[in-house]
Amino acid sequence: MQDFAVVVDTQYDFMAADGALSVTGADALVAPMRAWLSGLESERTAGVLFTFDTHVPDIYAASEEAREFPAHCVKGTPGWANMLDPALLDRAIPAWRIEKHVFDMWAEDGLLIEDARGDAMPPVPRDVFFNRLKDAGVRRVTVIGVAADYCVRWAVAGLVERGFEVVVPAALTRGIARQIETVVAEDFAGAPVETLA
Repeated sequence: MQDFAVVVDTQYDFMAADGALSVTGADALVAPMRAWLSGLESERTAGVLFTFDTHVPDIYAASEEAREFPAHCVKGTPGWANMLDPALLDRAIPAWRIEKHVFDMWAEDGLLIEDARGDAMPPVPRDVFFNRLKDAGVRRVTVIGVAADYCVRWAVAGLVERGFEVVVPAALTRGIARQIETVVAEDFAGAPVETLA
């Protein structure tokens, strides 16, 4: 049985020490994340999805999120760029991407999951995509990225709601106010969510 992986918002503005909304300690995750992605085996991995926090200045300024956080991950800027290249993956592992405009990758209607390599795989509606994974026998999803108490937390919640088991390697995520162990203990007690050291 193959697993799937979701890589949450590993973008410059979050991961780099000088990013617009840098998550403390996230810069130290880049090398281990690259090594982890490079080590995934095609026989065990059904694919990897990279999420992109994506904002447009005029729309962001009027959003709820702008009340809590400064502008960040503006599409097309260096801060929006992913610090993890899909080229790190074994070529036999499908690589996908999704752009979201809020914390929760499940909250918006009409989002498409697209080919991350330019291999001409057709875009797939998000919910159709995850239903297909389940139909193909994928039961477990590993989630890495930032921030543990925001976008990672919402990604995990949506996966659980859709019937997946979730594994989060603690060494490959960082939070802003809460780290992943605390998030899982407080928000996912009794749910099929496991943290790995």
